[in-house]
Amino acid sequence: MAEDALETRGRQVTRSNLARSEQFNGWAFVMPALVLLGIFMVYPILWSLWMSFQVGRGMNFSFGGLANIIRLTQDPVFLRALSNTMLFLAVQVPIMLILALLCASALNDSKLWGRGFFRTAIFLPCVTSLVAYAVVFKSMFAQDGILNQMLMGLNFISGPIPWFSDPFWAKAVIISAITWRWTGYNMIFYLAAMQNIDRSIYEAARIDGVPAWARFWYITVPMLKPVILFTTVISTIGTLQLFDEPNLLTQGGPSDSTLTLSMYIYNLSFRFMPSFGYAATVSYVIVVLVGILSFLQFLAARDRRR
Repeated sequence: MAEDALETRGRQVTRSNLARSEQFNGWAFVMPALVLLGIFMVYPILWSLWMSFQVGRGMNFSFGGLANIIRLTQDPVFLRALSNTMLFLAVQVPIMLILALLCASALNDSKLWGRGFFRTAIFLPCVTSLVAYAVVFKSMFAQDGILNQMLMGLNFISGPIPWFSDPFWAKAVIISAITWRWTGYNMIFYLAAMQNIDRSIYEAARIDGVPAWARFWYITVPMLKPVILFTTVISTIGTLQLFDEPNLLTQGGPSDSTLTLSMYIYNLSFRFMPSFGYAATVSYVIVVLVGILSFLQFLAARDRRR
């Protein structure tokens, strides 16, 4: 009996040593990645949070408490950038997602000729060089650009539209550029999800005489609900961080009419006399907006069935 007990005890010790060895090896494998994440992600986040409470110019800063938060409420440029960003979010994201959903639905039809070509053509803008397509857009929307010439040739307008010098039309250019670039990206998610829907569901609905629009609205859209939520959240985050298109197409003009929060952070950090503390505070406005809007979107999309 004593020998059996010793043998059992030995096995337990051996298993315990093996478990500790496996645990050590596991931590040894992930430790380099954790160190890099800590250096390049966690540390900058904590540093920026600390900087958001600093006031001063350049590297001469000191703790200012809530001074930067108070400054936000009194800064007309920040309020303008915030309103512009929220306008882009409210107008562009729904347009882009609806277009992506309609394109995916059309290209999911097995009877459509040239589906592969159209899928590639719609997806290509999101992998196109940002600088190259910005140059093309600036040329197209110039005073004497092809778009104004075409519209005047069709007698839709009597004179050229000032695309980049009028606040309304400058916003329209930015919205058009973002929509053109990212519609295909979202379309791929919808298309992949649609191809996983059982075809027998559509066949049963077709046999029952359900029209095409009803099949789309009552079958396709509900089954794409998780993917629609995902694309809505990532599109919201991307639009709140919008920088590239306004910076390359309009430089935030005219009169800050296309200035976004990300552009304002860039200006505060690099274009004007650096105010890193205030720029960090503005960046945390984006963090708060992302958190609030994402929570509301998840709340609105949750399944209310009991």
